[in-house]
Order: sequence, then structure tokens, then C-alpha cells
Amino acid sequence: MDNSTLRRLPSVEEAAGHPAIRALTGRYSAPFIKKIIREEIEAMRSALRTEPAPTAAREALTEELAGRVQSRLDRFFTSPLSPVLNATGVILHTGLGRAPFSAAARARVMEIMAGYCSLELDLTNGKRGERNDAVSGLLCALCGAEAAVVANNNAAAVLLALNTLCLNKEAIISRGQLIEIGGSFRLPDVMEKSGVIMREIGTTNKTRLKDYEKAITPQTGAIVVAHTSNYRVLGFTEEPGLAEIAALAHRHHLPLIHDLGGGVLVDLRRFHLPYEPLVQDSLAAGADVVTFSGDKVLGGPQSGLIVGKESFIRQIHANPLMRALRCDKLIFAALEATLRLYFEEAGLPASHPALAMLAEPAAEVRKRAEKVTDALDPELKSRFKVTIRPSAAQAGSGALPLEKIASHAVVLSPPDGRAEFWAARLRSGSPPVLGYIQEEKIWLDLRTIRAEETAALCSALSRALSGEGQSG
Repeated sequence: MDNSTLRRLPSVEEAAGHPAIRALTGRYSAPFIKKIIREEIEAMRSALRTEPAPTAAREALTEELAGRVQSRLDRFFTSPLSPVLNATGVILHTGLGRAPFSAAARARVMEIMAGYCSLELDLTNGKRGERNDAVSGLLCALCGAEAAVVANNNAAAVLLALNTLCLNKEAIISRGQLIEIGGSFRLPDVMEKSGVIMREIGTTNKTRLKDYEKAITPQTGAIVVAHTSNYRVLGFTEEPGLAEIAALAHRHHLPLIHDLGGGVLVDLRRFHLPYEPLVQDSLAAGADVVTFSGDKVLGGPQSGLIVGKESFIRQIHANPLMRALRCDKLIFAALEATLRLYFEEAGLPASHPALAMLAEPAAEVRKRAEKVTDALDPELKSRFKVTIRPSAAQAGSGALPLEKIASHAVVLSPPDGRAEFWAARLRSGSPPVLGYIQEEKIWLDLRTIRAEETAALCSALSRALSGEGQSG
């Protein structure tokens, strides 16, 4: 090709002197801007070698380069972490951060993050304290445990418990409990990394107490029971109760570790939902160590909670891995505030967003859906044939995997049939709105839209569906 076009490309310094780019130097560092300019010049040079543009003037190339640099910087400094309106009907949506914080938790985090706090200082004597003290007493009182410690998620909690109590020994577990959680993350992988030897027993659908007993050898370090929170094996099944397994473990002087996955502290049957194992019930049945998540049904921040016998918890706390897997002040602040909600039983679930969404009657959800549709522009409602239809919400994050929670959705029928296109418009709006596509329509489940979010949802729908602020 003729190299004359390439020679018309501006230099880095010329590009940096363009008014649009010069205006950016007050926001971003000059060396970083020049790095982006160099990369975009090289990209333009490569494109011109493939598709020559001999008529392109230097000024036009400079303008194009300035636009590319601006767009590149805008994309770079636009955070992928954005508040969204969750209209999926999945209450504990892992992709959307699981449980929303309560007002108390939000306020507590803001208070603690504003300055210094007594994270590891005992204010009574002025000596070094222990960060777990912020929540250990609360956890023990709620669960009936002797002691408690907190890691940064439940996988870490399981790893810590196994690595502490069963390192280089066998951990017995039923084949039917070798669960896979989100992101292709498998319990056997956690067990392997913890340094234990996994000893599978039974079959996928049937494991008997005698299977546990036959597997116990001098090499056994612990018995592990994992709650299959994200699936159910139904039909021709059998498994012993936790109390039976605990009694067997204790006869052989072995600890029983119960991985609950999600942490449930109140009986969900009071909200007309199926029973989910309570942390309190696991401990009462004889489990020595119980691990569970803080950010699922419990309703707090991402964390792994470990409760149980004081002798075992003390060992876990002393594990050097604890330092690598501990939580920071903001997690403790949010967790503390969330746990305190459970002591005010009359205030649940009103003060607890996740429980509120789980417990809300479907009729109330419909009222909120009606409020949204009433607020929409009549022309928009006509164009998208907006209706309200019964829907099925879910707990999400492995909780209540078989349970469909009666709900209602605002349903949009795109006039051009392009449901994917309009769903993408909703996702790219401000704030982004996430629903789901079913029957070539966009469904917005109102169970996961709180009352204080309805106005924002209406505005977002109006902007996205009218095309306001959107390109082509």
C-alpha cells in the first residue's frame, strides 16, 4: 500500500494537543493518556494496512484518533460494578450479590467505614483485642454454640475446619453429598485443597449408618455431612439422621462437621415455606462444627460462619490459614448489624430484606406490579402490550431448590418481537433492569423489586423503552 496515509497519522504529541484530549488531562494523568494514544495510533495503523484509506486527510485522522481515545477512556473508567434493579424473581441471586443489606447493616457499614474503629482493640483495657469478638457472642447466643469464628466465605469455612481437624487423615462423606456449587466449584476440590483424604461411602441415593461405621479406621479424622442445599435426590433414597451420625462419631471420638451451605436461623415454615435445616438444629443434633454462609438466607455480607464446640473452634481460630481467610471491618460491621435483627423477632421479616421477599404474600406483590403499570405512560403500555401475570419466584443461591414461590410479573410484549434486543436495552439503562425472557416476552418479577424501587423501575422502563438516552 501507499505509505502516505500512514504518514498522515498524527504523532503522539500532536494528538495530545487536540482540544478534546487536552481537556482530559485535568481528569487523567498525562502518561496514561499518552499510553492510550500510542495504542490507538497503532490500532489505526494496523487497520489502514488492511483497509487503506488514501483520501483520508490528516485532520480527519486526528479527529478520529481523538474520538477513539475519548471512547477508550470512557470505557476504561466506567465501572462494571453497578447498582441494578433485580426483576428476575431470584431473591438470593449470586450474580447480583445475593442478599441485599438491611437498613441497619447499611448504616452500620457507613458508620464504621467513615474512620477508625475498635476492630482489634479491647477498649476496656486498651490491649489488643480479637476481631471475631464483634460477632462471636451474637452467633453463640442465636445458635446455641459454645464458640464461633468467621471466615470470608463458606468454602473457606469448610476448608479451615477440615484442614484444622483432619489434615492428612481421612474424612468420611456420603457419595450423595459430593455437591457442586456455583461456578463449577466442587466440594471434593475443597476437601482436596484442605489436605484431607476423602473417603466416599454409600451410593448416590442410599447411604446407611453401617456404611459410616465400616469406613472408620485409625486413619479417620472426621465425619463430614454436607447439606444438599442446591438439589434434591428423590424417590428410592435413604440416609441416617444427623443425630445418629453424631452419636456414631462420638463413640469413636471423632468430630462431626456439618456443612449447611446456607445459614438459616429462623424456621421458614412460619413464612409458609418448606423446612430448611436450622443451624440450631444441627448443633442440637450433636454436630461439633457447623459451617454456613452469611450472605444467603441469613441476609448479611459474604462470609463463612463456623460455630460449634469450643475446643474445636479454638483450634480452627488458631490455624495460620485463618489470617489469609479472615474478614475486614466492613464485613464484621454488616454481619453484626444483621445478626442483631434476629434478636428482635417481632421486627422480622420487615427489617430483613431477604426474609421480607421470601415471606411477602403474592397478593402484595401483585399490588406493587399494579402500581408500576399504572405509573407507565399509556402509549408505552399500548405499544408493549403490558400485562400482569402470575409468576414463580425462587429463593436462589442453593436455598429451597424445589420451591417455586408464587409471585406476579409485569410482562412486556415487544411490538417487533425482539425480546432479546429490548432486554439488552433494559440492561444497559440507568439503572440497569434485569428480568428474564419467557414466551418471547420480557418478564419483570416484582417480588424482587422492593417498594422503594418502584419509582426507579418506572423511570428506567420509560427511558429504555422509549429510546431516551439510547443510540439506534
